Amino acid sequence: MSATFKTLDELDLKNKRVLLRADLNVPVADGKVTDATRIERLVPTIREIVKHDGKAILLSHFGRPKGKIDPQFSLEQVCAAVADETGHPVGFVATDWTDVSHAQQAIESAPPGSVLILENTRFHPGEEANNPELAQRMASLGDVYVNDAFSAAHRAHASTEALAHLLPAAAGLAMQAELEALESGLGKPKKPVIAIVGGAKVSSKIDLLENLVTKVDGLVIGGGMANTFLHAQGYSVGKSLAEKDLAETALRIMDKAVDSGCAIILPIDAVVAWHFKADTPTRLYGVDAIDGDGMILDIGPSSIERIAGAIDDAHTVVWNGPLGAFEMNPFDAGTVAIAKHVAKRTHDGKLVSVAGGGDTVAALAHAGVKDAFTYVSTAGGAFLEWMEGKPLPGVEALKK
Repeated sequence: MSATFKTLDELDLKNKRVLLRADLNVPVADGKVTDATRIERLVPTIREIVKHDGKAILLSHFGRPKGKIDPQFSLEQVCAAVADETGHPVGFVATDWTDVSHAQQAIESAPPGSVLILENTRFHPGEEANNPELAQRMASLGDVYVNDAFSAAHRAHASTEALAHLLPAAAGLAMQAELEALESGLGKPKKPVIAIVGGAKVSSKIDLLENLVTKVDGLVIGGGMANTFLHAQGYSVGKSLAEKDLAETALRIMDKAVDSGCAIILPIDAVVAWHFKADTPTRLYGVDAIDGDGMILDIGPSSIERIAGAIDDAHTVVWNGPLGAFEMNPFDAGTVAIAKHVAKRTHDGKLVSVAGGGDTVAALAHAGVKDAFTYVSTAGGAFLEWMEGKPLPGVEALKK
């Protein structure tokens, strides 16, 4: 994969102004960053730039200011966290992006090896419109461009797409690691490949399922979306969450899987409750005998065993979405058991495991195995679109 896009070591960073597209869209409460994961992943690239006496000039969006200046979305509030993570002083440069002369002066007067954060790119409407004039203004601030924000790579914005065509451009170290991990997950994986897809709704993952059945050897479907597939096959799912109007879509996906030689693995038993709340009474049912007043909220032990068996036969696992209502005890049991099983196989060197998507990261953290997978992507939409087989504008722009 590294041959298809330019990498950091192919750029001359010495004494250069390096425009670094970062993802500093991190959670902030009371002016403090509450989760610095995305900042942590930027540190190696920032250090590499600084090591060569380059100036690291960070560009990022933050929140949804809708193309207007809005102080609550100022990137000034993340500067301290970036300084903490890098162990390097960080300067902030305010700009409204209509006139960048002040930013040019600030960058010019900063000494070699400086780290600067420019104001929120979304304070200008041209950012989300992928406006070429805004990209030109951004380009005037740098000598080279590095994109280290995979999580924003699915958007064709001025700072992720247009700008990449205006300067010598490359992927940062975090972006490179992400793309190489994804390539080992679905691009050129070691077969057999099992995909695990969970979550509430089929409607949000139709493209994903359609793509996966043509790429993987087995597809585990869990969470609320499994109920839609069970309903489509004629099983009663009681009062469970199910998109019954998508029964035909579910059957079409199953037919496509048969044609592609992909085994679809659905639950064979389920943990059922009558109230959607934690620690409520539950009973175990086979999927052919679900209580008419009950709700399926997790997979049962026979399903866990079946999925674990499929994982034992696989060399690669790609995971997106939990297998039950994992936020509530005891409906986290299925997701936790499978997550731990994947982690153990990975640890034993028998499996390449790639996971991503917001709920997935939270579920793996809850299971205590977030750091035990081969790679966990913090990107939400970009990870999903990659799994759907869609080209990502921010990655395409870095191709040789």
